[in-house]
Amino acid sequence: MDNATKERIAADIAASDVVLFMKGTPVFPQCGFSAAVVGVLSHLGIKFKSVNVLDDQNIREGIKTYSDWPTIPQLYVKGEFVGGCDIIREMYETGELMEMLSTHGIDVNPQPVQSA
Repeated sequence: MDNATKERIAADIAASDVVLFMKGTPVFPQCGFSAAVVGVLSHLGIKFKSVNVLDDQNIREGIKTYSDWPTIPQLYVKGEFVGGCDIIREMYETGELMEMLSTHGIDVNPQPVQSA
């Protein structure tokens, strides 16, 4: 990974308390794993910055090197790598994600489940 890519990734992570590197956008995720993490964050009412790795091949490959994690999506909270889809989903199901976010001073406002 070149220095410019590393610096851009670091700047993206520093730009917001919660950053999700994903395929697509929160409104139009381009993979089921990205959609699942967006769903969890949205359900918890978490405001987050998203980075669409499909827009830049250097970012798409660079984030894997930066985090030493082979897959996307990747979630960062207060500059710290948390994990990918399976880890986020598991943390959500056990309540660990809400606890970790609260501990880091992130406002968690769970949204009510809407019935059809």
